[in-house]
Amino acid sequence: MDGTGRRRNPYELTEETPVYVISVAAQLSGLHPQTLRQYDRLGLVSPDRTAGRGRRYSARDIELLRQVQQLSQDEGINLAGIKRIIELENQVAALQSRVAELQAAVDGAAAAMQQREAAVHASYRRDLVPYQEVQQTSALVVWRPKRSQD
Repeated sequence: MDGTGRRRNPYELTEETPVYVISVAAQLSGLHPQTLRQYDRLGLVSPDRTAGRGRRYSARDIELLRQVQQLSQDEGINLAGIKRIIELENQVAALQSRVAELQAAVDGAAAAMQQREAAVHASYRRDLVPYQEVQQTSALVVWRPKRSQD
């Protein structure tokens, strides 16, 4: 099933579908296959494996390989730093996903509360008169009890 609760077509290709062998992934990312193997050993980009232990890269893996290359060559960040950046980005993505889930739950609870509130208001008796506050005056009122007739 996908994120919306629908069944996913098993033959549908997504950006996470592992389809590229290492030679194609190396060509698409502009890296040498040995570099891809090293990145896999270091845990920077971990492709899926076939039953025969062959690596299969997804489009997302290819993009990550390009990002690693860019950070390494253009920014001068070492591989340990790149690994930490990737871990933190994954953590941020997971937290953003969790925040979205919690926001949906809060929105659902707020909608349910508004429905309950509307139901309570609809159940009020219509024959009751709303209370109106009496104005305070400075007039003096004397009360005298009625005399009983003996």
